[in-house]
Amino acid sequence: AQRWHLRARGVVQGVGFRPWCVQTAAPLGLSGWVRNDARGVEAEVQGPPSALAAFVAAWRACPLPLARVDAVEQGACAVQPAEAPPLRILASAAGGRSDTGLPPDSAPCDACLAELFDPADRRHRHAFINCTHCGPRFSITRALPYDRPATSLAGFAMCADCAREYADPLDRRHHAQPVACPACGPRLRLLGPDGAALDEGQDPVRAAARRLRGGQVLAVKGVGGYHLIGDARQPAVLQRLRAAKQRRAKPFALMVPNAASAARWVRLDAEAAALLAAPARPVLLLPCQPGVAAAHPDIAPGLDEWGVMLPSAPLHELLWHAWLGEPAGSAWRDQAHDDLWVATSANAGGEPLLHEEGEALAELAGLADAWLAHDRPIVHPLDDSVRRPMAPGHAPFVRRARGHVPEPVALPGVPADAPSVLATGGWLKNTVCVTRGDQAFLSAHVGDLGAAGPRRLHAEAAERLLQFLGVRPAAVAHDLHPDFFSSAHAQDLAARWGVPALAVQHHVAHGAAVLAEHGHAGPALALVLDGSGLGWDGSVWGGELLALHGARARRLGHLPTLALPGGDRAAREPWRMGAAVLAAAGRADEIARRFATEPAAAQLAAVIARATVAAPTSSAGRWFDAAAALIAGHHHQAHEAHAAVALEALAARAGALPPWPGAWALDEAGSLSWPGLLQRLAGPHPDPAAAAAAFHATLAQALVAWCCAHARREGLHTVALGGGCWLNRLLRDAVVAGLQAAGLRVLEARAVPPGDGGLSLGQAAWALDRLRADEPLLPAAERALT
Repeated sequence: AQRWHLRARGVVQGVGFRPWCVQTAAPLGLSGWVRNDARGVEAEVQGPPSALAAFVAAWRACPLPLARVDAVEQGACAVQPAEAPPLRILASAAGGRSDTGLPPDSAPCDACLAELFDPADRRHRHAFINCTHCGPRFSITRALPYDRPATSLAGFAMCADCAREYADPLDRRHHAQPVACPACGPRLRLLGPDGAALDEGQDPVRAAARRLRGGQVLAVKGVGGYHLIGDARQPAVLQRLRAAKQRRAKPFALMVPNAASAARWVRLDAEAAALLAAPARPVLLLPCQPGVAAAHPDIAPGLDEWGVMLPSAPLHELLWHAWLGEPAGSAWRDQAHDDLWVATSANAGGEPLLHEEGEALAELAGLADAWLAHDRPIVHPLDDSVRRPMAPGHAPFVRRARGHVPEPVALPGVPADAPSVLATGGWLKNTVCVTRGDQAFLSAHVGDLGAAGPRRLHAEAAERLLQFLGVRPAAVAHDLHPDFFSSAHAQDLAARWGVPALAVQHHVAHGAAVLAEHGHAGPALALVLDGSGLGWDGSVWGGELLALHGARARRLGHLPTLALPGGDRAAREPWRMGAAVLAAAGRADEIARRFATEPAAAQLAAVIARATVAAPTSSAGRWFDAAAALIAGHHHQAHEAHAAVALEALAARAGALPPWPGAWALDEAGSLSWPGLLQRLAGPHPDPAAAAAAFHATLAQALVAWCCAHARREGLHTVALGGGCWLNRLLRDAVVAGLQAAGLRVLEARAVPPGDGGLSLGQAAWALDRLRADEPLLPAAERALT
């Protein structure tokens, strides 16, 4: 016999790995022990060499649904003569550098759902059912190693039956840390606005379902926080939510019982159906079935696309079951139903997701009629992840949170012993990123940092990630803009720790994020299109063609500039950008007439003429705003990117149309201009949908020609697409097809959002390259010229 010391690294805690080891070792006749520690799973296993080899092979090919084995380390150790099978699970070893991962929260598996609705099962209708293959993970975990005392279940002592399952190596709940049952687990309560219990003596779920049917809005505590849930087929419910949340036109997320039900409302191919039903349970942005959007205009005003999700927690499943009249058997779970709930995040505009009972009762007064709460604490609040399927195999994130955090992003070109970096992201859609070796860990979506709540959450996210991963950063990276809260926070932390604070230009970070997740270490072009970011020259950028190689960057060109009348106000009022186009087209005298409903229109021509008041911007987002104002009459944004999204929806209704001829030009130096486009945008537009489609086609054609010209000039063959504008399906599809037809390799954001939600990854990747370069640290503007 031999004895081998083994270690598995990756996502191997909270997934049933140790019980699976016991079950795998038993038929091989192996003895020894296995345990969690800060670096992953450690074992000493003894037996015949052939059996040991088979055991290690099983580790490498681990079939557990939530596990991911990144590496297996193996070495010999002393044989223990008196030891006999079976393999034992030891208590976790504390201390040491954390080098393991934890799976994200997972929707209930089929086995748990079968038990949930089985009247003969002891967990029948238990809203907190889970096993080693599903259930809450990151949202309830305070620290690693992942053991019950380190979770928010620590205060719930297991009953004898649960303890027996937990200790049985052959049971599906062996060492499932959140294991509980109706006798010993968390409890549900239906509360009124004053916090007092409602419908006492009745089942909270059944009482809640009755209230939903009566048109009430419920605050329901899910895995990562509260949702506001109501019947989406009752216009009064939607109108009330819009008024209370001051959400005039922003689309609501929707919940349906299953994929078959979703297909009644949205177009759902096999790939989208699988993604919708995946353990992460994201919100998917999908085109509506014909006539659906028009019949329900209050769900996503002006759009032909809805955000739809399936239940992500057992509580949602129970609520649907009660809503549907508690059908017997399991067939109802796969049948199509016409029912539809709005399920929007429970928070006031601009504030973080609510996850604690006390604050939910206080903050949602007037928004909710009742609160379906429970006493299992949420350690890490997590909003819903949102994805938009764009093409086969490509469904980029709009928001990355529950179901995906804390999954690491692999950094293929980074050494495993690389120093750690903290990156603090930008201002909008903020996330925080911490690297550990060759992996990057992003926080869940924090939001916009304009209010005290998100700023507090931003600081907490950084602290929690560092504590969770057990690392100390060698540098802190942040946006180039000095007035961002995230920049100031980064500089404060760097000063406190005595490490460099590295400013990363906004659009360089967008490009670096895409290159990092694809492991592209060589030079590449980056075509970055977004709303705004401070450039090296102090102006507002947003339509950039960059040459990137590690921590070096050059700005090869930018979109033609437009005046930005009113500064940040122009981003909220697209009519101002429309006025800027009229002025650039030599038609400033039309501004007052074309925008007669705007009180400031008469003075805007003079403002635009004064460059110090209306500084120029190369922002692609502002060009979309201008087009939306002039083509579709969108004067004001109800939410970020509202006008651009509405313009895309309008264009999609017209179908594929050719670009406007003669709208753009490239000079010998590769500079892009489009005097013809200015006149086309200025109008008139007898068919707005056709004009919107032609604008998209023209922009795509110009971008492809521009990239190809500089690719030839620079001798480059790879183009990274970064920035939030690449969530535009029409633009993305046309540009990708054009670049690929020209023989260029196209890289896109997949693991993180292409917009500002992925900015922290790019900052961290750029900083790692900077630390690895054998040069003095230079300011970004100076380095760009070296």
